[in-house]
Amino acid sequence: MTRTAAFSAVALVGAAVASPAAAAPLLAHQAPLVIDNAATAWILTSTALVLLMTLPGLALFYGGMVRKKNIISVIAQSAAAFAIVSVLWFLVGYSLSFGKGPDAINGFVGGVEAAFLNGVTMQTAHSLLPGLPELLFVSFQMTFAIITPALIAGAFAERMKFSASLLFFALWHLIVYAPICHQVWGGGYLGGLGVLDFAGGAVVHVSAGVAGLVCALVLGPRHGFGRDNMAPANLVYSAIGTGLLLVGWIGFNAGSAGAADALAATAAFNTILAAGAAALSWMTIEWFDRKRPTLLGLLSGVVGGLVAITPAAGFVDPKGAFFIGLIAGPACYAGAVWLKHALKYDDSLDAFGVHGVGGIVGALLTGVFATTSINALSEGATVWKQAIGLGGAIVWSAVGTFVVLMICKFTTGLRVTKDEEVEGLDYTQHGEAIH
Repeated sequence: MTRTAAFSAVALVGAAVASPAAAAPLLAHQAPLVIDNAATAWILTSTALVLLMTLPGLALFYGGMVRKKNIISVIAQSAAAFAIVSVLWFLVGYSLSFGKGPDAINGFVGGVEAAFLNGVTMQTAHSLLPGLPELLFVSFQMTFAIITPALIAGAFAERMKFSASLLFFALWHLIVYAPICHQVWGGGYLGGLGVLDFAGGAVVHVSAGVAGLVCALVLGPRHGFGRDNMAPANLVYSAIGTGLLLVGWIGFNAGSAGAADALAATAAFNTILAAGAAALSWMTIEWFDRKRPTLLGLLSGVVGGLVAITPAAGFVDPKGAFFIGLIAGPACYAGAVWLKHALKYDDSLDAFGVHGVGGIVGALLTGVFATTSINALSEGATVWKQAIGLGGAIVWSAVGTFVVLMICKFTTGLRVTKDEEVEGLDYTQHGEAIH
């Protein structure tokens, strides 16, 4: 199905009245460009905002949460995800995600017709948003593809080889991200079933969170996990990173409206409200559980609320956003604190506890709170349809991630040595250190 209601009737009407003589031969996924200047200006801005989320937002958020000896290594992984995915997106990722594949496989993955952005010109648009230049659509979607594998790095922080992380990001983008993106947003079978995902609940957060859990289980815990002090090195970094994520998320969610309109405004407000509600509910439960509120808890609550509202931002009204945020705080706290401790796996920075759990909660609650008063595509939304979408994304991500890890294991190797881990990845992997 289309990503949002703004992949919309207005743009489609514009495409219908375009002059066929002005258009070059189109690929199967394309429409002639009938430019919407206001939408183009907003999505240009949103593209910059979403890119800000990875560098420096996520890099600082994760960098402040690890030990001092590993800050550089975690930031380097965010930078590497940007570099690798931006190139792969140009080579084949965009085509696999949003192109049309042969009928036999198009339900699962797109084709390679637009590899190297073949056929993408200044006169073409994607048929989902005919009012935007296709290169802008490519750029905006690329920022989502970049941040998704970078999120997974939070699960294997402080113990994966840098060489392994490079190979992991590349293979995971092609084997996991691009197919799930196509299945939900690019004309695949999950979208066809009516699964609602406004800005990346299943595509980004659930897929990354599940991948993080698989990584944590396969790699095993850090040396000294549960015994040594692994407190964050610098929560000021994490607070700055959270602020950048919060601002960038407005582009993430409101940009997914595809236009500068009332739906974008609704998505922006819902995003801010859910983040605040989740921060308060996380802080409240932590205060009761641990007898004091922490800055890390507040920051984690903000991110948990942002994750949970992502699939719902353009389908629910503010009351729905409030309740989604209120529920997401305790749910993510349970995932990041109680579940991890009960099952004793080492999800270093809670990629699954926050992004996996928050994404699942938000996607399911989209089926509860979606309303046609906000978005006509909410018609027929159910928790069951949302659960089907989650099931597909979870299985694909879990199996694909395991396959990618096994490839890495038998090529680059996965983990640094015990001595390298104890000394810290900053120096042993990069020859650099924070003094």
